[in-house]
Amino acid sequence: MSFGIDDLPVRDELRGKTPYGAPQLDVPVRLNTNENPYPLPEPLVERIAERVRDSARNLNRYPDRDAVELRTELARYLTKSSGHPVGVDNVWAANGSNEVIQQLLQTFGGPGRTAIGFEPSYSMHALIARSTGTGWISGPRGEDFTIDLAAAEKAIAEHRPDVVFVTTPNNPTGNAVPRETVLALYEAAQAAKPSMVIVDEAYVEFSHGASLLPLLEGRPNLVVSRTMSKAFGAAGLRLGYLAAHPAVVDAVQLVRLPYHLSAITQATALAALEHTDTLLGYVEQLKSERDRLVAELRATGYEVTASDANFIQFGRFEDSHTAWQRILDRGVLVRDNGVPGWLRVTAGTPAENDAFLDAVRELKKEQEQSG
Repeated sequence: MSFGIDDLPVRDELRGKTPYGAPQLDVPVRLNTNENPYPLPEPLVERIAERVRDSARNLNRYPDRDAVELRTELARYLTKSSGHPVGVDNVWAANGSNEVIQQLLQTFGGPGRTAIGFEPSYSMHALIARSTGTGWISGPRGEDFTIDLAAAEKAIAEHRPDVVFVTTPNNPTGNAVPRETVLALYEAAQAAKPSMVIVDEAYVEFSHGASLLPLLEGRPNLVVSRTMSKAFGAAGLRLGYLAAHPAVVDAVQLVRLPYHLSAITQATALAALEHTDTLLGYVEQLKSERDRLVAELRATGYEVTASDANFIQFGRFEDSHTAWQRILDRGVLVRDNGVPGWLRVTAGTPAENDAFLDAVRELKKEQEQSG
């Protein structure tokens, strides 16, 4: 007799669920996980080695529990890049933005509390909510994947959630949320009851517009979440961080595990922050390639959601999974996110993007001939 997960006494809200993940297949071009395609420059690799070597001499000791040096440098980066002053007491860091979200939900969500997100959006928000015992509410989006403000305000008033997620630029659709919409959602959340509003800016460095960090001023229940995985090309580092009122930083420390950020992680992140200008130069290249992909996809006859991220949602397909397979058959892996009729592609190097464009042009011809 086989024995599986359902035979274990797992929590009811986890039954029937599947782990988060994207297929990792051995194909020539992989554009399915929103990674930065450019390897770290050699001077940065050497600097990481220096910092890690220095850190390794003290691995018999616990790391800085509060990561003060790292948070100071993150605050300096946020201040410089946004023009909004951010201090070390406004910043918290963890093992990827997913741990940041987990800590926020452990602090402000949990059993008997609810969170709302406007879907389709980043699926880990709902998954982490469930893992922390937080009830999940799927809020509405319009046909064009923008947040329908009137419907969103109505949902917040009706459900009175404890946590509101706003993802901008949104994953998987790529579109940014206007500043005015975020402000209106914050006000709606505070009117329903004092609620935390988490603005997930994982892809903001790729945006045509500005960060919403300045909205933190005078709004103690607002949090901006970031990551070093995308713009910094450091997906393997697993370093996420948030900016918020100092009281929020104090609150999440109530649930963080002791010494949760290793000395090696802190040393590597500090090295990367020393090379910010070089790494953001790669971001400018990716923004240009992203815009080229949008133009070429539209010229080929595909519908494209306006993108402010390093990826593009394109369609529409009668059967998106079949289209995904046809592109894969041509050696290019993109993402089938489960949004009916749509697929998502990450902006890669010019050569990778050319291979993708060749594949989707062939797919379009195939569809036209069979149609």
